Parts: sequence; C-alpha cells; structure tokens
Amino acid sequence: MESTVVRCAEGHEFSTATFPMQQLGSERIGPGRLLRCPRCARLRNAVPVAGRKR
Repeated sequence: MESTVVRCAEGHEFSTATFPMQQLGSERIGPGRLLRCPRCARLRNAVPVAGRKR
C-alpha cells in the first residue's frame, strides 16, 4: 500500500495510508483533508507535501 506524506496546519509532517480526493458536486473542494494528526492528536487540515511519497 502506498503512503502519502502530508503536513497538518500546525506544520507537523506524517504519512497516511490513504489521502482521498473527494469532490463536492462537480467542483473539487481543494487539496486539503481533515485528518487526525498523530503529533498534536487533533483533527487538522492536512495537505500533501509536494514530491514526497513513502
């Protein structure tokens, strides 16, 4: 399974097994997703780190 490296709103980088790109109607709602950050243990907006995959 491929992992994606993401950065939360607090600046913590971590990897996640899936990073779904959902759509709302016919328009994308942006690259960020709400994920639970393992460092700060809160739901944070997270975006993929460009060019980094594990």
